[in-house]
Amino acid sequence: MGLFDGFWSGRAADFDSGSAASNAIELTKRHHQVSLTRQGAATGNLRVNLTWRMRTSDFGGPQRESLLRHPFKALRPPEVVGHSQSMVNVDLDLGCLYELADGTKGVVQPLGGFLGDVNAPPYVKLSGDDRFGSASGETMYVNLDHREDIKRLLVFVYIYDQTPAFDRTHAVVTLYPSNGPRIEIGLDERHPQARSCAVVMIENVKDELVVRREVRFVYGFQAELDRLYGWGLQWGRGYKSKVEK
Repeated sequence: MGLFDGFWSGRAADFDSGSAASNAIELTKRHHQVSLTRQGAATGNLRVNLTWRMRTSDFGGPQRESLLRHPFKALRPPEVVGHSQSMVNVDLDLGCLYELADGTKGVVQPLGGFLGDVNAPPYVKLSGDDRFGSASGETMYVNLDHREDIKRLLVFVYIYDQTPAFDRTHAVVTLYPSNGPRIEIGLDERHPQARSCAVVMIENVKDELVVRREVRFVYGFQAELDRLYGWGLQWGRGYKSKVEK
């Protein structure tokens, strides 16, 4: 078999759902959902993490080299590097629209200080706000021991008060269940003017907790995501406190 036999035939799709080597499930358009219940992972605290990095292509990037001289470079993913405030003026935020079984609806997000609570309704808590894309990113916790009280959760990412840059960042939302492999959703689609993205829906369907990839970019903010998914909340302009130096 030649070096590129099967490379163009679509065999890479075999890895869409992750691999044992990486202990991860990647949700894609083709494999877009997974059941936490069937994996025995619908208990304990589900950790939801957002990280992002800057694409090297924005800074010139490496020069192109002949594939004849370096054939294995065709198999490598695009190189990305960690960014700092000086490289890009972008602040990605992690948020969650929630609807509980009793009909209660709301949002957990840095804007307005709606950080939630992990041991009381809405059983979702944001641990902090990462302004510059540090290695740890932003983290949210969902208490799945109260899964019967949760109807649906929409995890979303938005750009706060800066130039849209989803096309220049490599953002990944990762779910870490209490049991089994982590679940990864990459935001690699190019939507240069988008300000928000509905990333993943966690839904209680007939007592089965299902995680479904969304990755739907919109050009507005939370109110537009609300209309798209029929939450019915009232929205106003929110602000963050200034960063202390």
